[in-house]
Amino acid sequence: MTRVSRHEWVPQGVDLLEDRAWEALRETDRSILVTAGAGAGKTEFLAQKATYLLQTGICPAPKRILAISFKKDAARNLAERVAKRCPRDQAKRFDSMTFDAFTKGLLDRFRPTIPEPFNASGTYHIVTPFRRDYEDFLERYGYRSVSAQRLEKRVPLTDLPIDQSNGSELHRALADYWHDQFFGGEEISLSFPMINRLVKLLLQENSYIRWALQATYPIVFFDEYQDTTYAQYDMLLTAFDGSDAVFTAVGDDKQRIMGWAGAIDDAFGQFENDFDARRITLLSNWRSHVDLVRIQHEIARRIDDNVEEVQAQGTREIEGEVSAIWQFRSADDENNYLAEWVSREVQSGRVAPHDVAILIRMRADQVETEIAPAFAARGLRIRNAARLAGEIQIQDLLGEELTGIFVPLLRLGATDRSPENWEQAQQNYLFLETADPDNDLTQERLLVKLEAFVRQLRAKLACRQTDPESAEEVAQMLLEFVGRPVLRQSFPAYQRERDFERVWRGFVILLKECAEHSSSWTEALDEFEGVGQVALMTVHKSKGLEFHTMIFYGLDHQTWWSLKPNSGEELNTLFVAFTRAKQRAFFSQCVERGRAIGWIQQLLAPAGVEVLDGTTIVEPHCA
Repeated sequence: MTRVSRHEWVPQGVDLLEDRAWEALRETDRSILVTAGAGAGKTEFLAQKATYLLQTGICPAPKRILAISFKKDAARNLAERVAKRCPRDQAKRFDSMTFDAFTKGLLDRFRPTIPEPFNASGTYHIVTPFRRDYEDFLERYGYRSVSAQRLEKRVPLTDLPIDQSNGSELHRALADYWHDQFFGGEEISLSFPMINRLVKLLLQENSYIRWALQATYPIVFFDEYQDTTYAQYDMLLTAFDGSDAVFTAVGDDKQRIMGWAGAIDDAFGQFENDFDARRITLLSNWRSHVDLVRIQHEIARRIDDNVEEVQAQGTREIEGEVSAIWQFRSADDENNYLAEWVSREVQSGRVAPHDVAILIRMRADQVETEIAPAFAARGLRIRNAARLAGEIQIQDLLGEELTGIFVPLLRLGATDRSPENWEQAQQNYLFLETADPDNDLTQERLLVKLEAFVRQLRAKLACRQTDPESAEEVAQMLLEFVGRPVLRQSFPAYQRERDFERVWRGFVILLKECAEHSSSWTEALDEFEGVGQVALMTVHKSKGLEFHTMIFYGLDHQTWWSLKPNSGEELNTLFVAFTRAKQRAFFSQCVERGRAIGWIQQLLAPAGVEVLDGTTIVEPHCA
């Protein structure tokens, strides 16, 4: 495609950008740090900057842009936005992935080149060790003066190979832990922090791999930069040390909620110093209306006294209260009144079920058991995003590349016409087949093949009832058409058979479950994607999402025991979750469960958030 001059380029797919976003977008000669609050359009800014760099030739072929996010759905969302704004030959040079996928991809490709003994042959499986696992190891090896917490924190911060010359017991324990994970079982066991350390060693010892990485990616994006861990930052410094790469980091220190996982204390300051980066702050909130933004600002001021007041760009579409603390005497009252209120809002047409989110602190399965009957009695279903489909959580499964490939095909098979899904299916299939964008004959041949498969799929779905057996057959039909080897080759996260099978089996399990409860394939796919269901998720899982209406369930000392005035990260978590709301955000508090959190009530009161008797939210009185 012909390049566009920098002066003639205009934003793609949006009406406008704020002045500061334009300034950050056009800064291409030095690294920049874009600080932006909730709803500021950080993902859209990155998509626009990628489009600008690709279309103007600032990032010329065959150079590529590396974009690193923390969640799979965020990485996929960013990639999809760039694909919609750029011609395919440009968009394919934009590599959007998570930190874990980036490091795992390097390990899987170059593992044999790691120095011994860390290049041990054989398969490995990814583990997420708990504190008890570290305690068991220390007990087995007889380390009495090393705590499990200390060992857990040191694993992602200790370089390989481990120097035991100082003779400390901690270093000996670390060395033995690595040996135990590599050689203590039938398979090698690696956590993602361990993979990070292996990749740093790989890059340190292989200058050619490091040079190839730097030559491929002269431009690097970081999304949600405030949650970058010391180990991740350290590995990336190693990867791009001595290069001329230009970095763009976006984030919001008020949304730093991963300190427990090792996030850098002063990530922004360190980035500015290490990369001589220029800081630019965005001030628009495109998600929420002015009344919600006013409440958000009160929480933000508690986090940072010097925070700038953002400009609300969202439109208020509803009347009445936009936020309040609903107080109930008993759990039964809480569940029944909340269910009745949501039911009436849905029936009135003010909100769709899937645009309502119930946010909880933890224990999603337990809360689902408690509240689901009250909602079911009113014809509403709860979608527990944390529930497992096989070995993968539903929310994670919906963000998988495999799901993104299969669902548009299934939508086409279940309907006579769906332009949006046809466009997505075409993009996916041409990407999987690595079709040359300049070869019209190849593209035409592949699209004819895709059309033939869609016709075959429609015939299959038309003659099969929605039941688990049919769902498994249809899923297998999709896999055979796309090709297991093609999927595994196209996405680094699927290069190991075990990782692919985990996602594939989860997809089949959830599709079978949805087919069993549906009367049509369209209905089954709606259920699969959570359409028409009230979302239930933890506050951490809400990050990166948005909902018309949100209800924080259980705002009391018993449930939110860690929410204290001096607990910065917990307040950040509350702030992040609250800013997911587009129109309304309410809190429910049950006296039977625990005492009210008085300081939170005092914090929100100046913004007009009142404490109300929960039994008054529905009139007349509900049973």
